[in-house]
Amino acid sequence: MMRIDTGVLGFRTAAVVLGLAATWCGLADWPQFRGPEHDGKSASPIRARWPASGLEPLWKVPTTGGFSVFAVVGDRAYTLMTREFEGARRESCVAIEAATGKELWAVPVGVAKYDGGGDSGADGNKGGDGPRATPTIHDGRVYVLNAQLKLICLKAESGETVWSKDLIADHGGRMIAWQNAASAILDGGLIYLCCGAEVGSLMALSAEDGSVVWKGESDKMTHVSPVPVTLGGVRQVIFFTQRGLVSADAKTGQVLWRHPFRYSVSTAASPVVFGDIVYCSAGYGVGSAAVRVSRQGGGFTVKELWRVADNKLANHWSTPVVKDGYLYGLFGFKEYGVCPFKCVELATGKEMWSKPGFGPGGVVMAGGMLVVLNDRGELVLIDPQPTAYKELGRSPAVSGKCWNHPTVSNGRIFARSTKEGACFDVSVKTAAADSGRGP
Repeated sequence: MMRIDTGVLGFRTAAVVLGLAATWCGLADWPQFRGPEHDGKSASPIRARWPASGLEPLWKVPTTGGFSVFAVVGDRAYTLMTREFEGARRESCVAIEAATGKELWAVPVGVAKYDGGGDSGADGNKGGDGPRATPTIHDGRVYVLNAQLKLICLKAESGETVWSKDLIADHGGRMIAWQNAASAILDGGLIYLCCGAEVGSLMALSAEDGSVVWKGESDKMTHVSPVPVTLGGVRQVIFFTQRGLVSADAKTGQVLWRHPFRYSVSTAASPVVFGDIVYCSAGYGVGSAAVRVSRQGGGFTVKELWRVADNKLANHWSTPVVKDGYLYGLFGFKEYGVCPFKCVELATGKEMWSKPGFGPGGVVMAGGMLVVLNDRGELVLIDPQPTAYKELGRSPAVSGKCWNHPTVSNGRIFARSTKEGACFDVSVKTAAADSGRGP
C-alpha cells in the first residue's frame, strides 16, 4: 500500500474527529448511507404499533429520478435527484426541510447519464433511473460522489461548492457498467472510496480539502460503498472489490486481510459485520458467504464459515441488517414484486424462515425493529425474531420504482422512489394518539 502523508492527521483532523463524535453521538441523525455506524441501524426509538389505516405522511414531494437515500441531520434532509438545469439533465443534490418537505436549495453535481436501466427492461425493471449514491453530511458540509466519479463538497447551508475532485482525471479512476453507485463514506475525518485505478484504487481523502491521505492497491471497483468497522481492536475499512473483500487500516491504508469472492456483472450489497464475522453477497449467480476474521499476533487471519453459490441466498443490491447473530433482509435476484424477506443464521447460513411478496427494496433497523421499504412502495414494520416472521404494521408510502433504503431519524421515517419522497412521524410520543393506547 502506497502511503502519502499530507500532514492532515494533526490538530485539524483531531478537531474533525471530535466534531464527528459530538455530531453523531447522542443524536438520532442519519448522516450518510447506512447510517451513523455504517450498519443500517438508527438509535431513534419508534412506535411498535401503526394505525390499521396506515401512516399519514407529514409531507410528500416529487423526487425526480434516482435510487439515492435521504441523509438527515438536524432539521434538514438531503438526497440526489435528476433535474433539468440549463436544458440538460443533471444529477442534483437537493436540501429539504425535514419537518415540512420544503425545498431549501438544489444544485447540479454531475451529468445524468446511465447504462441501461430506466424503462428499457421487460422484466420488471421499469419506472425510471437516476443517481444511485447518497450524500454524506458532516460539520456543515455535504459530500457527494456522483455517477461519473466526481467528489463534490458543498456547504450544507447553501449548496455552494467548497471543493471538488475528479477521481478519473486526478487519480486514474476506471468506470464500470451502470456507472458509480457507491457513496462517499466519512469516518474519523476521512472520506473512503474505491476509484478502480490501476495504481491507488483504494483511497482515503481529507474531508477538509479532498487531499489524499493514503491510497494504494489496484482493485477494480464495484457498486459497493466501503464499510468502516473495528475488528480485533483495529479501526479498518472493508472494501468489496472485484477481487473480493479487502480490509485496510483506516489511518494508514495498510492492507490487513483479504478474502477472495467471485465477481459477475455487478456486486452492489455492502458487507455486514457482526462481532468477528463478515458477511458478503452478490447477485448474478454468485451467492453469499461469511468469514471469521481473527487477530493473531501482529496480523489477521480469515476463515470461511460457509458459502452458497446461487441466487436464492443472495442480496442483489439490498444490504441486510443483523441482530443477535441473525441476518434479516431481502434475498433473491430480479424477483420484482415477489422477492422474499428472510431470516438467516449468520454463522451457518441456515435459513430460519422466508416470507415472500416483498420484491427488491431496502431494510433498516430502528428501536430494535425492522423497517422495510418494498418495491411497491409499502413500508413494513417487522419484529426481528429468528423463530418466525412477525409483522407489526404495514402502510402505503410512495409510488414509483422503490429500490431505495428507507431512513429513520429523530422519530421519522423518510422514504423515496424514482417519483416521490415522503416523511412519516413514527415517534413514540404519537403512539397513544394514533392507537388509543401506549406504545
